[in-house]
Amino acid sequence: MVRGDRPLRIAVVGSGPSGFYAAEALLAGGASTQVDMFEALPAPFGLVRYGVAPDHPKIKNIIARYEKTAGHPGFALFGNVEVGRDISVMELRRFYDAVVFASGAQTDRRLGIPGEDLPGSYTATEFVAWYNGHPAYRDHNFDLSHECAVVIGQGNVAMDVARILAKTVDELKHTDIAAHALDVLADSKVREVRMVGRRGPVQAAFTPPELKELGELADCDVLVDPVELELNAASRAELEELKWRDAIKNYELLKNLAARAPAGKSRRLMIQFYRGPQQLQGASHLESVLMERNELTGDAGRQKARGTGVTETVRCGVLFRSVGYRGVPIDGIPFDDRSGVFANLEGRITRDGKAVPGLYVAGWIKRGPSGIIGTNKPDSFETVKHVLADIPALPACEEPSRDAVSALLAERGVRVVSYEDWRCIDAAEVARGAAVGKPREKFVRVDEMLAVLEGR
Repeated sequence: MVRGDRPLRIAVVGSGPSGFYAAEALLAGGASTQVDMFEALPAPFGLVRYGVAPDHPKIKNIIARYEKTAGHPGFALFGNVEVGRDISVMELRRFYDAVVFASGAQTDRRLGIPGEDLPGSYTATEFVAWYNGHPAYRDHNFDLSHECAVVIGQGNVAMDVARILAKTVDELKHTDIAAHALDVLADSKVREVRMVGRRGPVQAAFTPPELKELGELADCDVLVDPVELELNAASRAELEELKWRDAIKNYELLKNLAARAPAGKSRRLMIQFYRGPQQLQGASHLESVLMERNELTGDAGRQKARGTGVTETVRCGVLFRSVGYRGVPIDGIPFDDRSGVFANLEGRITRDGKAVPGLYVAGWIKRGPSGIIGTNKPDSFETVKHVLADIPALPACEEPSRDAVSALLAERGVRVVSYEDWRCIDAAEVARGAAVGKPREKFVRVDEMLAVLEGR
């Protein structure tokens, strides 16, 4: 699509899956569209690089699709540029006909219970980012000197955290896990991991491939109490009448795990249901978790957990909270604090219920943290459909020039990382990894990445 005698100019903020799917859809019209993608880090791919577990390399193959988008003549990466810090939303509107925000859900929801901030209590997000080499989390410290670790939550991120804690170093050393994390995990004293959910096995949010993988751990027994697999009528209806496909597969896998006799391995991972944390306890450090037993109430498909008043205390020294995620506000963008997303209607950003001309949103920051990587494709395509429909009625930007954006950032001393620059960083990481038998050894500090470019 063209605007008069020039290409349509679109900024995409965020280089994760939703950002790249949006760019792909925008560029499908050919060379008459220019997409400039802004990423706060020198490295692109967001969740795929810093969220996907290191022992799941096949999931990262999706990067090949994003690389095709990056190779389009209308595409440019503005890496190492943080919107809201290096360039404002208002300034973006000066250079672009429309802006699509695809910045994800970057922080965890809180449990909202006493003791939540005790040392030893961590968010899943920070742990995942740390072992995946995210520069902002490189210097975080995780105390794994305790025998028991509790993971609150039963989604795929909680599953990743539990699995990484339960694996041996030999199972991880040939992945792209960050070297500093591998060193800490090598010294881990954790021998028991409890992954705890408020509701039952049918309502667990992890997916069957992740659950099946637990049965293949080299030195960890996986324990499921068969009593907790006994279902109420509504849960049976969710399997038999509503036919929740993942739940049906999960339930069969859980029954198989429950039927296994422990093999006497050095670690054990317990999958526990119908429990809700009420208080994290300890003087100066986490020592235990007070749990309340739950029961399910409500109709099939709408069951909620209700406390029974029966409690138990679990001794543990480390806990990870994985109970949902929230977006982070950006100055100038209406934020729905209740939902933790940018206020929007089908991807059009709204203020007081009315669309804000030229501003759009895609991915988790649009709909909340749901689905898998591929779920972002139709979500982003829906947003782009509205962008293209709105363009004829939108005011043209004042300065439709990629060079002008680069000049503004240069004046501010921002070292922009282009996609070609990223290829150099990527090649250096792969070479570092080859030397130690890994697919890559990530640079975990921004200055290390930039030093590669200066050395070039």
